[in-house]
Amino acid sequence: MKDLLVMKFGGTSVGSAARMKVAGELTAEQARRRPTLIVVSAMAKITDLLLDAMKHAEAGNRAGLDEALQTLRHRHLDACRDLLPPDRQEAAAAEIQELIGDFERITGGMLMLGERPPRSVDEAVATGERLSALLVSEFLCGIGVPAAACNAWELVVTDSVFGNATPLMEPTRERCRAGLLPLLEKGMVPVVTGFNGATADGRPTTLGRGGSDFSASILAAALDASELWIWTDVDGILSADPRLVPNAAVLSEVTYNEAAELAYNGAKVLHPRTLAPLASRGIPVWSKNSFAPEKPGTRIVPAISAKNGARAVTSTSKVALVSLEPARDTLLATHLMGRAMEALARANVEVLLLSSSSFRQSFTVLVRSEELARALESLEATLALELAHGYLAPIQVDEDVGLLAIVGEGMRGSLGVAGRIFTAISKAQVNIIAIAQGSSELTIAVVVRKDGLERAVRAVHEECRLGAPGG
Repeated sequence: MKDLLVMKFGGTSVGSAARMKVAGELTAEQARRRPTLIVVSAMAKITDLLLDAMKHAEAGNRAGLDEALQTLRHRHLDACRDLLPPDRQEAAAAEIQELIGDFERITGGMLMLGERPPRSVDEAVATGERLSALLVSEFLCGIGVPAAACNAWELVVTDSVFGNATPLMEPTRERCRAGLLPLLEKGMVPVVTGFNGATADGRPTTLGRGGSDFSASILAAALDASELWIWTDVDGILSADPRLVPNAAVLSEVTYNEAAELAYNGAKVLHPRTLAPLASRGIPVWSKNSFAPEKPGTRIVPAISAKNGARAVTSTSKVALVSLEPARDTLLATHLMGRAMEALARANVEVLLLSSSSFRQSFTVLVRSEELARALESLEATLALELAHGYLAPIQVDEDVGLLAIVGEGMRGSLGVAGRIFTAISKAQVNIIAIAQGSSELTIAVVVRKDGLERAVRAVHEECRLGAPGG
């Protein structure tokens, strides 16, 4: 379809009736000009509420589950009353109750079983997006913009990795064109749930936390959209976290690679996998602020002409170093490393950084704090024999660390960039624990002590002039 615009609204952008109204008005403005499809997240904090409800169910805590269900109902029924005209409220409220009833049925099963099957979790946790899609589509219809709520499990076909599924693009493309193009051709706005999909045989899946960005890019690629706009609560992609660096600047334009690296290493503007479906089609993305829609935002494109070295620095303190060291020479380090990587892959754990020592034959991986428990469980199970017989020293864990990553296409071939970065960190009296730089020279990742992370970010930002014009 010619000139199709896909827009995604994040949790804060649909976090209340007032924000849903703004999202609806922004959608209506574009829908009057060209074909428009939108993807919505759950209301802010609702996904956490749903997960907590399921934890209560698993633990047999009926009171905790009932309290979560009551909060879920109140937030959405209140939003329904505040958002919709009186003549649309009754029918919408009935649909809200029906969706929450489905969630209550699933959690009731968890309460009886005393467990949370991954498949059931994926079906239940997408309730937040389904409720948002219902409310926003009803609001659009109420202001004269024909719209329809669409459940992405009828559109996005994925593998069966529950909790972090990967889309299968060809069958997804077929379903999207069959299910969405007829609505668009009628002048309607499909309001699609973010974050979720389903296997080819209909088992609900989810795309990982923050996966609504990913959903939007999947749909944009499947429908050959002309643009994707991602609405958040920040002005675009910045040169650093403004809470750490007051003079952080909005970048007017970045490449797919730069945006993906920043997201992967801690920046919260995009889901790390968002850009992959768009790359082969070269679909441009805008990161924009729904709280200040007049601001231009950041344009994300395949390539840019500017080659100015480092472009941005990002950081995260929610990481942990996991170190493995052979206790005997008979254990070949490369064999150990391969088995460890396989163990982490089976546990669906992302490795943010890998650093090794050639003499001691030890190596260290950096993982996200939320994935540490299952990383250790998988490593210990895989290497149980080596650990039991003393061929491998006990696995060491250091959670008192933080990661900063300096990103820029322009660092390729720029002499002295790494030296300047390390010198700036040293001058800030921060010790470097580990370093990694890929062969692409796109990112320099540095692990430091957690209490020095903010100083290191500010020092690098100042040294590389990231917030200055031309920096």
